[in-house]
Amino acid sequence: MGYDKNENEELIKWGWPEDVWFHVDKLSSAHVYLRLNPGQTINDIPKEVLEDAAQLCKANSITGNKTNNIDVVYTMWSNLKKTPSMDVGQVGFHRDKEVYKIHVEKRINEIVNRLNKTKEDKKLNFREERENRDRLERNEEKKRMKEEQRKQREEIEKRRKEAELRSYDSLFVEQSMQTTNKDNTGYDSDDFM
Repeated sequence: MGYDKNENEELIKWGWPEDVWFHVDKLSSAHVYLRLNPGQTINDIPKEVLEDAAQLCKANSITGNKTNNIDVVYTMWSNLKKTPSMDVGQVGFHRDKEVYKIHVEKRINEIVNRLNKTKEDKKLNFREERENRDRLERNEEKKRMKEEQRKQREEIEKRRKEAELRSYDSLFVEQSMQTTNKDNTGYDSDDFM
């Protein structure tokens, strides 16, 4: 969660592709991020987790915290659009169809208190975190590609050996033909007629 609009700006800039962004709709609030596990999609988020993120957004909105019946919007980080004309911390969306809403009727203190108990204040270098993540992803991709190339080489070699076994070429190697008809019968083939 962004501490202020400047930290929100850093989160917008250095978010991860697997981050889901939450914000109170049409009001000022904290930017809350939920990091999905590999292979998860926005549709895999449990209802309870959506409720937690929405309550966190509401609790960290000056106006939204005091207002009942608000909406919290959420979308994948990659759908956030930032233009130079926007204020610090302000965002738009590339595709409105990929923005979801969750309605929050009122603040549920039990949820907010539970989340605040687990809160950790850390000063992170978002750029460094993102670059480390990207480096690990590139290394994994390189490993995957090398493994794929190794398997392809093995398959090519396997096919080559199978083709060699089916071929008659190996039967007609001069070293295999060390005897002649004359050697086997005592007659030269020219003498046959």
